[in-house]
Amino acid sequence: MENKTLATDFYELTMGQVYFNEGMKDTQVVFDIFFRKNPFNGGYTISGGLEETINYVKNFKFGKEEIDYLRGLNTFTEEYLDYLANLKFKGDIYAVQDGTAIFPNEPILKVKADIITAQLLETSLLTNFNAGALVVTKAKRITSEAKGNPVADFGERRGRSIDSAIEASKYAYIGGCASTSNVYAARKYGIPASGTGAHSQIMAMGTEDNAFEAMAKTFPKNTVLLIDTYDTLNIGINNAIKIGLAMKKAGNELKGVRIDSGDLLYITKEVRKKLDAAGLTNTKITVSNSLDEYSIRELVSQGAPIDLWGVGENMIAPNDRVGGVYKLSQIEKEPKIKISNDTIKTTNPGDKKVYRFYDQITGLALGDVIALAEEKIPLDKFTLVHPTETWKQTEIENYKVRELLIPIFINGELVYNTPTINELKNYCEQEYQTLHPGDRRIQNPHEYYVDLTDKLRELKQELIAMHTINTEKPKEYVKK
Repeated sequence: MENKTLATDFYELTMGQVYFNEGMKDTQVVFDIFFRKNPFNGGYTISGGLEETINYVKNFKFGKEEIDYLRGLNTFTEEYLDYLANLKFKGDIYAVQDGTAIFPNEPILKVKADIITAQLLETSLLTNFNAGALVVTKAKRITSEAKGNPVADFGERRGRSIDSAIEASKYAYIGGCASTSNVYAARKYGIPASGTGAHSQIMAMGTEDNAFEAMAKTFPKNTVLLIDTYDTLNIGINNAIKIGLAMKKAGNELKGVRIDSGDLLYITKEVRKKLDAAGLTNTKITVSNSLDEYSIRELVSQGAPIDLWGVGENMIAPNDRVGGVYKLSQIEKEPKIKISNDTIKTTNPGDKKVYRFYDQITGLALGDVIALAEEKIPLDKFTLVHPTETWKQTEIENYKVRELLIPIFINGELVYNTPTINELKNYCEQEYQTLHPGDRRIQNPHEYYVDLTDKLRELKQELIAMHTINTEKPKEYVKK
C-alpha cells in the first residue's frame, strides 16, 4: 500500500519543527473537527470519511523515502527528522460513526495526542471528513426525494479523480443509492452494479432497431433500452415497444427504457401511456440528465411515472462544501479558545462530549448539547439554551440520551470495528428517520438545537473575558 503520510500541508511539518525545537514534543493536546454551516442550505449533514481516516492513522509512518524527501528540502533539522522516523500514533481518537446526522459547531471527531502528531494529522483528517460528508449528505437529500424508488449512482465520469469517484460511490450508497455504475467501487465495496448503454452504441450499429435487437439478444433477462438518441416519442419508444413485444412472445420481458434528455415530465407520461397500451405494463422507466434533489422533487410532485433515477455529477461532485475545520481546544489540562469578531468563529474550549436527546415516545431527535468531558447529563429534565442568544430556551423531559463521540483509537490501538457498507447504509437511514420532518426539508428547514451546558458556556465566557478584558486565569473546569 502506498504510504500517504505526507498527504499533509507543509506548514504542519514546519509547526512540528518549532514544537520540537521548543521542547514541546510530549505536550498533550486536544483538537476538534467541526463545521460551521450545513451544505446545500440544508437542515442537517451526514457524517462520512471515517474509514479513510482510520486507514490513514493505521498507516501513519515516516519511512525512509519520506524522510529522504524531507531532508532534501533543506528545511528540517536532522534531530527532527530522526524524531519523525520513529513517530507512531499513540493517542486517542473519538468520532461519530459514518452515517450519523450531525450539525454545525459540534465536535464530530476529537484527537487527543502529542502536539506534533495531532498537528500532522490535521490535513488528511479534514480532507476525509469534508469529502465523505459532502457526498453522503447530498446522496441522502437526493434519495429521500425519490420517495422509495431506487436511485442509481451514474457519476464516476464526473468525479474529481478516479480515487475520489470510487470513494464517492461508496458514500453515495451509504446515503441511500441502490446501485452504482462504477464497477471498481461495486467490486471493492460490494455495491450492486448497474448500467444500460450509451447513445454511441445506437449510432455505431447503424439503426436503432439493430442496436435494440442486439441488446435484447445479448441480455434477454436484463434489457434496458436508451430511447432518446434520435426522436424519443416518434421513433425511440416505438422501436422499444416492437422489441419488447418480440421479447414477450419469446417468453422474456423488456425490463426498462431510459430517457436522458428533454421534458422528462411530459415525455415519461407519454412513454408510460404507450408502454401500457402495448401491454408492456411491467417495463420500467429510468431517467437521467443532470438530476438533483430539486428536479426529482418537482417530477415526483407532478406525478411523473418514473421508476428509477440515474444521478451523476450533482451527487458525486456536488457544487458545495462542508467546510470542516480542526481547532485546538485544550493543551495539557488548560482549555484553549480562538476568539473572533465573527461570533460563529469563536470556538468552544476544553475536552468535550456531545449528547443527543431523543423523545421517548416518537424517537425523534430533540437537540444536541455540547458538554465538558467530565459532565453527566441528568435523565429526568433538561433545559436546552442557545449558545449565544441565551433567552432562547427549551425545557425537555421524557427523553433518552445518547453520547455521539465513540472511541476509535485508544492509546494508538484501533478499538472500533468498522460496520459493513450495508450496515452503514441502514444506520444512515435510521439516523435520517430520527430527524424531525422540518429538519429534513431540502428548502427552508428548521434550525436544529445545538446548545452548550451551563458549565461549558461559563468557561467560554470566562476565557473570552480573560483574553479580551483582563489577564486573570480561568477557574479550573477539568478534573485533576
